[in-house]
Amino acid sequence: MKKNRLDIRLSDRRLNKLRLYCAHQDKSMTRVIEDFIDTLPEQNIGKNSTTPLPVKPTA
Repeated sequence: MKKNRLDIRLSDRRLNKLRLYCAHQDKSMTRVIEDFIDTLPEQNIGKNSTTPLPVKPTA
């Protein structure tokens, strides 16, 4: 599986909250974020959908 990188901006308060949660759960930030994403419902993207399709970066 190809690994992708995601850079996000967080306030100091949120970053510290995430770090504390990760330490308490003995999980990495990546694992916590992946676990959260896995809880999101699947989206049906059809021809009439207003949801934008993912953009493939050109490298």
